[in-house]
Order: sequence, then C-alpha cells, then structure tokens
Amino acid sequence: MLKSCKYCGQVHDSKHDCGRRPVKHKCVTDKDKFRWTTAWQGKRKEIKERDKYLCQVCIRQRPPVLMSGGLQVHHSIPLEDAWDKRMDNDNLITLCEAHHKMAEKGEISYKEIQGVIAEQEAKDSVL
Repeated sequence: MLKSCKYCGQVHDSKHDCGRRPVKHKCVTDKDKFRWTTAWQGKRKEIKERDKYLCQVCIRQRPPVLMSGGLQVHHSIPLEDAWDKRMDNDNLITLCEAHHKMAEKGEISYKEIQGVIAEQEAKDSVL
C-alpha cells in the first residue's frame, strides 16, 4: 500500500524504509533502574514530606516564592559520584524544576544545597 511518509515526505510503500525514520535506542542505565524502584519512590515521598512539599530554595528567597508545582528530589552528590549515598536523607532535597536544573548545572552551589539539607534534617530531628 502506498502512503505518504511522515519522515521524508515522499510517497512509497508503507513497508519501505526510507532511512529517515528515527531509531529508538533503549539505553537503560543503573540510574534509570534505580529511579523506577519502589524503594526510591518511597524515599522521594519521604523527602518531599520532610520538606513540606516546598522547593527549599524558593522558600529561602527574600521575599519567599512558594513554588509547589513540578517538585523533584535532587541528589546533592550525583548518583554516579556516590552510589552508596543514593538513599541518604543528608544527600537529598526537594527542589522545583527550575532550581533542580540550576543545581544540576552547578548554578546553585553544592555547599549551599548541603547547608539547606542540614537545616532540614535538624528541623526533622527536633519534630
């Protein structure tokens, strides 16, 4: 059957490979596998609860900006650098999507992130 190809724009048999169709590569890493585990899902929930479902950078700005949408849990020491710390509360923090991207790029320093985590852990141990 002849069809218009959405990849090359030409008309050819539907079974014909024009060479422009993208090939999907499934590259599943240990990091990907870890992020799909129920243990990680539970730990993410625990950290978000500890951080009151708020971005910990947003609430420390003056004046505070309350961002609660698009929350993600960030590893202050990346998984590839400290696999053994992947589930440690003192390595995890709740950030909005924007601040998570900044932290990943190094625009928010490791030292600043660690300070916020230490503060949250201290508050959590008092409660």
